[in-house]
Amino acid sequence: MPSPTCYLLLNPACSCRSYQRPGLLLPAAPTPRRRVHVYCDAQRRGSSGGGGGGVKREAIPAGAGKAKKQVVFFDAAPPLSQRSGGGGEDGEVAGKKENAALGLVRRVTKRTLSLLSNLPLAISEMFAIAALMALGTVIDQGEAPSYYFEKFPEDNPVFGFITWRWILTPGFDHMFSSPVFLGLLALLATSLMACTYTTQIPIVKVARRWSFMHSAGSIRKQEFADSLPRASIQDLGVILMGYGYEVFTKGPSLYAFKGLAGRFAPIGVHIAMLFIMAGATLSATGSFKGSVDVPQGLNFVIGDVMKPKGFLSFAPDVFNTEVHVNRFFMEYYDSGEVSQFYSDLSLFDLDGKEVMRKTIKVNDPLRYGGFTIYQTDWGFSALQVKKNGEGPFNLAMAPLKLNGDKKLFGTLLPLENSGSSNVKGISMLARDLQSIVLYDQEGKFVGVRRPSSKLPIEIDGNEIVIEDAIGSTGLDLKTDPGVPIVYAGFGALMLTTCISYLSHSQIWALQDGSTVVVGGKTNRAKLEFSEEMNRLLDKVPELISVNENTIDSKQSAA
Repeated sequence: MPSPTCYLLLNPACSCRSYQRPGLLLPAAPTPRRRVHVYCDAQRRGSSGGGGGGVKREAIPAGAGKAKKQVVFFDAAPPLSQRSGGGGEDGEVAGKKENAALGLVRRVTKRTLSLLSNLPLAISEMFAIAALMALGTVIDQGEAPSYYFEKFPEDNPVFGFITWRWILTPGFDHMFSSPVFLGLLALLATSLMACTYTTQIPIVKVARRWSFMHSAGSIRKQEFADSLPRASIQDLGVILMGYGYEVFTKGPSLYAFKGLAGRFAPIGVHIAMLFIMAGATLSATGSFKGSVDVPQGLNFVIGDVMKPKGFLSFAPDVFNTEVHVNRFFMEYYDSGEVSQFYSDLSLFDLDGKEVMRKTIKVNDPLRYGGFTIYQTDWGFSALQVKKNGEGPFNLAMAPLKLNGDKKLFGTLLPLENSGSSNVKGISMLARDLQSIVLYDQEGKFVGVRRPSSKLPIEIDGNEIVIEDAIGSTGLDLKTDPGVPIVYAGFGALMLTTCISYLSHSQIWALQDGSTVVVGGKTNRAKLEFSEEMNRLLDKVPELISVNENTIDSKQSAA
């Protein structure tokens, strides 16, 4: 008889399956091997034929092998090269190395995901981002380096250690596009994705399963549990559906749930936050911004004003659009203070065709082709004056420094005076476009004139008429491709945050004879869930009573 540790070797033409005990390696013996031959008839299934079940025996064609299958038993194991399928020791070692490398990659990936999805780490990242944002509101952004050299000198550091190096080196003069800020955003985004993959998605997968309980003891261990005598799970299922539950039954078991959307909401919150961060990053690295003061009646080209803010800023063709200031005017309070200022703007394409016209004001900008023009400031450009019937002359108005936010503009109308080495003339001051204050050569007050009145005034033997006051509009222009993404992210964040407060409630029931054992749990609003379950179970006896009365009525009628 062959040894119990023998190998089964099949003839290559045999269709029978062989069995080899795994992990058993025996060295090849130098002694002669005994062999025992066992023969079996080959059977093949046909589409038809006699015998029960449509199975018939067929002879195997000569070219396909013998009709008899030969199984050979050996006392000793074959060489290792035969057992390993031709790979030998090198193939086994290579396979072990490959499995070890794959296992290492899996362990490192799992460990990395576990670290990134750590809640304290994510909270720390959010606090760090918030701190940098607060710092960005304190440090003036986008100024020239000389500004920071002067404001944060090395010989007199702010708070004893903050100098211009602390601001310019990490790029805090452009905080929201600095590598530190963008790197923290990327790290937070990675943490959110890792948390979604390792925690939220598995929770949703578990919540979607129909998990029936087949033990009354397991049901009684739930947060809420009770027993309903003389009841059935069908009656309970009807009541649960009336309360908005999805109900499933399998034999004597019942499973019901509602509020599954609350389990999906955290994933939506994470996605919304990713949208917000992606939009903010695009805004910081792919935007253009510019500002300009344009006198009434003059033009400027969009591309001449806009400056890129990051490495993703690419100028579109719409930057060739020309803007013409048709008119600038202001409205005033009764006290004389400026209440609102307006700019009537026209946009022209390369062919000189007007493509859009709009009068803008504060909080009512012009939007066209992806860029936006905001009304942000105003100025006094020039004063049209007639002197002794000559002119009008355009006198440039210069801004004068005052304490506070008050505006003051001034100009000088020279007068011929050959007897003096200093140029003297009539001084004109204005706080706005509606009144001009005039002073003579000695600096004495002469009078006030409105540009629209065109009333003459006599000063040092000269007749002066204020024809018009020409204002200039202060415009801010920008393109921000990240704004729609940020808005969409905040909208989704508000919606998913509200949905996340929906309770995910689960109920199990088991028919135990004439008694129904009920148990349930919820992830939120546990007190409300307990009250709901009490109301729900109180309905079961009422439904049973109604069913019994209906049955009795039918029997009486019969």
